[in-house]
Amino acid sequence: MAIIKRRPLTPAQRFLELSRNEVDNKRPERSLTQSKHRAKGRNCYGRITSRRRGGGHKRLYRIIDFKRDIVDVPATVIAIEYDPNRTAFLALVEYQTGQKRYIIAPDGLKKGDTILTTSKRQSEFPVGLCLPLKLIPPAMKIHSLEMLPGRGAQIARGAGAGAQLVAVEGDTATVKMPSGELRLFNAECKAVIGVVGNVEQRNQSLGKAGRNRWLGKRPRVRGVAMNPVDHPMGGGEGKTSGGGHPVSPWGQLAKSYPTRAKSKPSNSMILLRRNGKKVKK
Repeated sequence: MAIIKRRPLTPAQRFLELSRNEVDNKRPERSLTQSKHRAKGRNCYGRITSRRRGGGHKRLYRIIDFKRDIVDVPATVIAIEYDPNRTAFLALVEYQTGQKRYIIAPDGLKKGDTILTTSKRQSEFPVGLCLPLKLIPPAMKIHSLEMLPGRGAQIARGAGAGAQLVAVEGDTATVKMPSGELRLFNAECKAVIGVVGNVEQRNQSLGKAGRNRWLGKRPRVRGVAMNPVDHPMGGGEGKTSGGGHPVSPWGQLAKSYPTRAKSKPSNSMILLRRNGKKVKK
């Protein structure tokens, strides 16, 4: 995978940098897709609860097998496909029973490769192999990690994301998250070997504002560019940064303000935060 630039025949192509799509240009598997309601940032009353969303191209949602619950049955990769709903690519796999599933495509997985989900100890660990944490060697890169056994993958699912298994002691595994946070997991939680594919996605440059609109992202206006009636940081003579701490339009501090609840039960599973501070027990 590499970042490519085109000879700028149009103004939009001058700053356009995209990753070379090594995917199969095929229609998605019809049985594994469903329509997707486009909320445009609105709640059930039609009020905007998440700003700067709307427009964009139509999308079909691909139903992804995050649980990997077909055990000890090999599956062959039929195609690597683009998914408009996420940054990662998808792998369409067909099990020996004839059943087809979508999974998050790890980096290095190719068409024709074989993947497996198992609870038995293995001697080799190819990308795409799904195992409980207790059977994975320490220092191995993993992705699509469960937070509770059987719940399905929730951690490290974006393009290029990968966690690292640090140690397994009894029923508990220590994992270094993509953010740098050290966290404890149940050793029965499943994870997939390797890092998520489409690694160069973060180095892309969209080249023009319209390409962001195609993705359903509307323009973002800075608070200091608004009037005082519209934002707490608005107003002032000439260009000004507001004079106070950065806040949201409703006065919520926007920087250096922890929003995670101290009473959250899963706080006890965090050993080291992403900022390098140890968690007080």
